[in-house]
Amino acid sequence: MVIVREMREADIEAVSTVRVNSWKVAYAGLIPAAHLDGMNVETDAVSRREWFERGAGSVDNLVAEVDGAVVGWACLGPCRDEDALPGDGEIYAIYALPDWFGTGVGRALMQSAMSYAAQRSYERVLLWVLRDNPRARRFYAAAGFAPDGAEEGFAVGAATVPEVRYVTRTSPNGRYSG
Repeated sequence: MVIVREMREADIEAVSTVRVNSWKVAYAGLIPAAHLDGMNVETDAVSRREWFERGAGSVDNLVAEVDGAVVGWACLGPCRDEDALPGDGEIYAIYALPDWFGTGVGRALMQSAMSYAAQRSYERVLLWVLRDNPRARRFYAAAGFAPDGAEEGFAVGAATVPEVRYVTRTSPNGRYSG
């Protein structure tokens, strides 16, 4: 059974493990191999700790647990886009350990993230996804998101990877059914 709860500082190493391992599998062939090969949990944990401390109060970090082990992570907060409307939120990240892809962990994290978005009164929730990542794009479409036409390049080392923006609305009753 998947349990989603708020992330604690003690979860940072586990979240970095989720993020690094997820990137290495999900983004193979999409992001330069040199970048993926250079990722490690220790370095990522330093960045996660800074993000966690800096976002206190305005950013919601959620973890998915199975049998007490962190197997997924989601992060959301105010939309960072220049063209964001007042009341826009953004899912900054949603990842699961590769062994948990397709098991419902991502869906549980998405449902919780959207509940948090509604509690924060975000009217819309946006996210960015790699243009050439059909698995992620299907996941977001199944969750009720759709591309809104915005595209930009995501700088990864010396490379730029194209991303597309997806958007959905939160329910006025604070529920999410995606």
